[in-house]
Formats: sequence, structure tokens, C-alpha cells
Amino acid sequence: MSHRSPEPSSIRDDRPSGDPGDYAFRHDIRVRFAETDAMGIVHHSRYLPYLEEARVEYLRSIGHPYDAERSEGVDYAVLEAHLAYRQPLHFDDVVTVHLRVTSATRASFTIQYLLTVDGAVTSTATTVHACVNDKGRPVRLPRWLSELVAPLR
Repeated sequence: MSHRSPEPSSIRDDRPSGDPGDYAFRHDIRVRFAETDAMGIVHHSRYLPYLEEARVEYLRSIGHPYDAERSEGVDYAVLEAHLAYRQPLHFDDVVTVHLRVTSATRASFTIQYLLTVDGAVTSTATTVHACVNDKGRPVRLPRWLSELVAPLR
């Protein structure tokens, strides 16, 4: 008997692009030995921190460091995360995480990622984030983020 899981509720049908030129930002991360498993490849649990590191660097690069956003009373909770593994990562690989914001609502936004090593695609990912206050309650996107995603709506 086969069972098909329901599609994620917020992740749009369009998949992340495999073309690095489609992404607005890139961040390099060198794989550490501690991130590899007994098979000599990066353990699947290490990918989400790579995405987080790229998101934090992206925010810093556009003048909205994450710590400043939090001090303004806005946090970006991860609601959903989806990763597709195509090729394994190994110790000492330099992984380029390409990132782009692809959609938004009044209180949430979606980011797509492309991970490459020497130009070869190793994985793709999508995360959905909610803007929340310090109590975890939904709040509207900050004005700067609304303006950033306005062309996507």
C-alpha cells in the first residue's frame, strides 16, 4: 500500500532554480570535519545551519543585521523547510549557498536556496518564515521587507 504525503502548505509549486544567476546573494561556507558522518559526507542535519548562516549574512549584506531586527521586536521563525539532496558534500568542500526571496504574504516570506561546489549543484532548499514578535505572535513584515518583496507579489 502506497501513501503519498500531502504537499507542504506554504511552499509554492515552483522549485528552486538550478541556475546560480537566478539568485540575488551568495555566501561561501567551508565544510568542517565535525560536520561529516561515518560515511565521510556531510550529515543531513548540517544543511539547515548552512541555510541559516546564509540568511543571516544576506540580512547583514542588505543593511538589516539579524540582531538589529530582533532588537526592533521582529523575529523570523522558520515555519517550513524542504531540502532536496542531489550530490553529497565532503570535508573541506567550499559550498556556495545562493539565496533569493521568492514570495511573501503580509506576515510571512519564502526563501529558495541553491547549494553548489565548484559550480556543480549539490542540493536545493526552500524555507518559509513567519514574522513574529518577542511573544511568538505574528506581525506584519517590516516596511523594508515589504518593499523588497513588493515586485514579487
